[in-house]
Amino acid sequence: MIGFLVAGLIIGLLARLLLPGRQRIGLLWTLVLGVIGSLIGGTIANALRSGSIWELNFVGFVCAVGASVIVLAVAERSGLLTRGQGTRGDLPRRT
Repeated sequence: MIGFLVAGLIIGLLARLLLPGRQRIGLLWTLVLGVIGSLIGGTIANALRSGSIWELNFVGFVCAVGASVIVLAVAERSGLLTRGQGTRGDLPRRT
């Protein structure tokens, strides 16, 4: 379980590095992002018969990082990661 969390954190950090721009999320959201990407990547690797969901392999790792980048981009575009204090540039700030 600890290995899964460490791998999720590494995958989340890599996803944040690969996505251009600055993401305003903390370490906990990075961990959640990496764990979600790990589950999706493991499922894809399992479907490709490359390994189990809980097994760390190259195909699963690459799929996990790619899935984490996509999840981060979707969450960022939909406004799920904003803190509600005028952090989005396209919305006027309420006073």
